[in-house]
Amino acid sequence: MLGRFKLPLWILPLAIAGLVALLGWWGNGQLRQTIEGQLTAQLTATLNANVTALGIWTTNQTRLATSLAEDPVLRARANKIFQMPPPVRREFRSSPAPQLEEFVTDFKPRLAQLGYEVAQLVNTNFMIVANSLRAQSFGNLELSDAHTNKFAELFASGEPVIITPFKPELLIQRRGGRPPPGGFRTNDLRRVNRPPPQGLGRPRRGDVTLMQVAAPVRDDAKAVVGALALIINPDNEFSRILSVARSGNSGETYAFDQTGLLISHSRFDVQLRQLGLLDATNTSSALNLRLHDPGVDLTHGMSPTNADAATRPLMQLVARAVDGEDAVEVVPARDYRGVPIVGAACWLPQFGFGVATQIDAEEAYRPLRVLQWIFVVLVLFLLLCATAMFVLTNLTWRRRLSEAELKLKQLGQYTLEEKIGEGGMGVVYRARHALLRRDTAVKLLLPDRADPAAIARFEREVCLTCQLTHPNTIQVYDYGHTPDGIFYYAMEYLPGLNLHDLIARFGPQGEGRVIHIITQICDSLAEAHHVGLIHRDIKPGNIFLCRRGGVADCVKVLDFGLVQEYRAEVNSPEVEASRHVIEGTPWFTPPEAIHGAAPVDPRSDLYSLGALGYYLLTGQYIFDADSVAEIHEKQLNAAPIPPSARLGSPVSAELEQLLLQCLAKAPADRPASATDLRLRLAACTAAANWPVTARCAWWEAYEQQPALPPTGAPDTSTPLATVRIDLGSRRE
Repeated sequence: MLGRFKLPLWILPLAIAGLVALLGWWGNGQLRQTIEGQLTAQLTATLNANVTALGIWTTNQTRLATSLAEDPVLRARANKIFQMPPPVRREFRSSPAPQLEEFVTDFKPRLAQLGYEVAQLVNTNFMIVANSLRAQSFGNLELSDAHTNKFAELFASGEPVIITPFKPELLIQRRGGRPPPGGFRTNDLRRVNRPPPQGLGRPRRGDVTLMQVAAPVRDDAKAVVGALALIINPDNEFSRILSVARSGNSGETYAFDQTGLLISHSRFDVQLRQLGLLDATNTSSALNLRLHDPGVDLTHGMSPTNADAATRPLMQLVARAVDGEDAVEVVPARDYRGVPIVGAACWLPQFGFGVATQIDAEEAYRPLRVLQWIFVVLVLFLLLCATAMFVLTNLTWRRRLSEAELKLKQLGQYTLEEKIGEGGMGVVYRARHALLRRDTAVKLLLPDRADPAAIARFEREVCLTCQLTHPNTIQVYDYGHTPDGIFYYAMEYLPGLNLHDLIARFGPQGEGRVIHIITQICDSLAEAHHVGLIHRDIKPGNIFLCRRGGVADCVKVLDFGLVQEYRAEVNSPEVEASRHVIEGTPWFTPPEAIHGAAPVDPRSDLYSLGALGYYLLTGQYIFDADSVAEIHEKQLNAAPIPPSARLGSPVSAELEQLLLQCLAKAPADRPASATDLRLRLAACTAAANWPVTARCAWWEAYEQQPALPPTGAPDTSTPLATVRIDLGSRRE
């Protein structure tokens, strides 16, 4: 029973596509869970590594500061300075006090050994009383309000403190707003400033960032009498620690304060300036960039959704950490550049700042994207295979079966032997007449092309071609319908090649041969024009060259599928339709057929004949273009390059001028008729350059070449085939 039910072949790839899609959906979910788990572990580990490194570093800094503050010699010097009454300090503004000189002299070597360059003494009244750079008195210098809380914590607990990165203008403040004469200035800090980023020159004053570690200074009774503050360049260690451990190529780790202000350096400083998040006055993002969410991806050229930067929300990762939550985000969210990222962050209350590590979501989920694309491509490929197999099963096999059956049938009195060509209207077979025993070309319309319009056009072509009897016009012997309703007609069989194949195989032709070929076409067209017909599709593929009846280089004009009776009534349906439709091969279509303002006439065929002569002479079309629209535009407005200029070699003036006259935009400027053109071509001096002996020699050599596929009837296809354009629909 099962053997009776055979599934169509195309069902197999369709079923496989369904299974692959189901597997892809399941695999996508599993891989996403795996990647999210790995990202969570990776980001957490990176964050913990950075936090641990910061903890070790801060512990070392506080120990060093405590060690210096407890050094007996330095502690004694500091206690003397703390005991100096204010009036005495003011007296030594111009000449340093001995205590201050001793402090600077003793302290500088120790600082250099430990990697510090600046130190300060701060008393319990939050006054800066000395520093290691200058021995002069400071007068009444108060500690910045931004730092008094930290020093108050130090004085109250007796424990060292870390003061996070700040700008040097916050280091001190001056009562009355005047700089301290001979005192500690911001310029003194340039030596501890980080090296400027490459290409940015010397850092500006507002771009300097500093840190402090402060330890209590005690008197002999162990009471806290002040503090020793060591100034640190955060670029040397703090920011560098955060840049050591990071994830992937796009990852970074950074620190921020409780307002979301970046206090370390971003690795994207150059990009931030390009995006407008940093202005030209800022060479660094530290203390200049608040970690807002712009609402869009700024790296794609978009503008923030909120023009007011102050009212934008903090990026999600930072906002959660500022709220005291240990955040791990594996669902992509925007960072301060608007780039989707995943990351982890935490708040460090012991330090008073938060730390976050992140990586671009595109990089983090790249394996998932690759898997998705693999499955999508695979499913699409299987669907394409199923579709192709369905088409082949239900359509193509019928056509091939029909063709195979036709080869075995007697088509009237003709036996089809082999397929020798195929054009836009049908297929051409070499056949033999049952009684005459001669080779014949039979052109028929295949069943899959047999719509009423095509059949009507096919019959019209035959009926009109049958009116023509000139030797240079293809001869039609017979036409009719098969018992299955397939329309056909029989014509003379022509062994040879069309002009397109001639140029493709043998290149541009000499002037004598070009004249010889065109004059024969003129003879064929003269008869057609005389009976009121214009060809409308003169092109290389429709001109056949053969040795016929012992005559070498004999021309046959083929394919009158677009022929029109130009003497028809002006308002006839045929003429009216031709004004709204462009039919023909664009490189050989005359301007009046493109414009559609008036019906074509015999001089339209002469334009196409001029373009054909140009092609034979140069091996190139009259215009170079990439589209039908561009070709039509040049046909209407551009002048062709003279053949001699295109070839780069001389061409007889009389032939060149005659071809260019045929290519005139206005029909009135072309030769009056095909006969007139023929006579003028025959009068050219170069017409004698292709004598009978040369023709025979060429064909003898051609026929001795290795056999190519049969071309008894031409394949009318060219690099740009005959097209049909409805002007009415185009104008709409």
